[in-house]
Amino acid sequence: MKEKLQQIKSAALLELQSPECDTEALRVRYLGKKGELTAVLRGMGALSPEERPIVGQMANEVRAEIEAALTAKVAELKEKALADQLCREKLDVTMPAAPIRMGHQHPLTRAQREMEEIFIGMGFEIAEGPEVEYDYYNFQALNIPENHPARDTQDTFYITDNILLRSQTSPVQVRVMEQKKPPIRVISPGRVYRSDALDATHSPLFHQMEGLVVDKGITMSDLKGTLETFARKMFGEETKIRFRPHHFPFTEPSAEVDVSCFVCGGKGCRVCKGEGWIEILGAGMVHPFVLSNCGIDPEVYSGFAFGMGLERVTMTRYGIDDIRLFYENDERFLKQF
Repeated sequence: MKEKLQQIKSAALLELQSPECDTEALRVRYLGKKGELTAVLRGMGALSPEERPIVGQMANEVRAEIEAALTAKVAELKEKALADQLCREKLDVTMPAAPIRMGHQHPLTRAQREMEEIFIGMGFEIAEGPEVEYDYYNFQALNIPENHPARDTQDTFYITDNILLRSQTSPVQVRVMEQKKPPIRVISPGRVYRSDALDATHSPLFHQMEGLVVDKGITMSDLKGTLETFARKMFGEETKIRFRPHHFPFTEPSAEVDVSCFVCGGKGCRVCKGEGWIEILGAGMVHPFVLSNCGIDPEVYSGFAFGMGLERVTMTRYGIDDIRLFYENDERFLKQF
């Protein structure tokens, strides 16, 4: 048994000298519960009383020598690994640093910030609301009946019968009117969602900016003056606007609003398709039914609302002909702005 202990010690120490030694596997093989040294100690019952202390002492000495050599080997391997890592990750701090690439605002963000500044300058506040909305706020409170085409599941992303992804930012206006008494003057920019096929002029995700003013004595002329000021600040001081009769369930009367082409001055060109005018938004006087739904007396207060697509305004402003360019993250396109 003494010879067996000596063989175990010699074999373990020899293996520890190898550079590829697996220290954990060696520890388990020789010192583990089912290891070779443990197996020898289990056989001590067959020894005479005189031999047991001698063999036991020798076994403890063998264990101690193997453990000491194992600890030294682990420390050596850790030191070598650290040295290799430091060598691999060596960094010359005297070398010039790589230039930092500075980003800039996305054209949609730039246009939105500019539009916000224009309306804030006219006394508007910015209001925000949830993009996952209730059917009531997105449709019912805005005087859109259940059989209206806008409520068809082909146009709107429904999550349940009562919850949907908002198809406009108008629900923010409803929430503001419910929570705040007139006078009210807010804009509500944000993302909206509609089930449109993606092409050069349509996207299932896009951005809107809507505005709302409610107070005593608000008229259509206030709406016209507000939009004229916006158009001149956004597209140039010579810009003109025109109203065309239209129908929206939540405004009465309603109008589509065009701006004179800022490229040709109304003479007709490629940007305005030869018409001299570019459609940018819809607007109108807030329907009395909408005011009543929000707890505002339409006999005392009146208001106007407008809404425009941020992508359309940006495309018009910069002469961009494909909405998909905004979302493809192509640096060749983005670097132009």
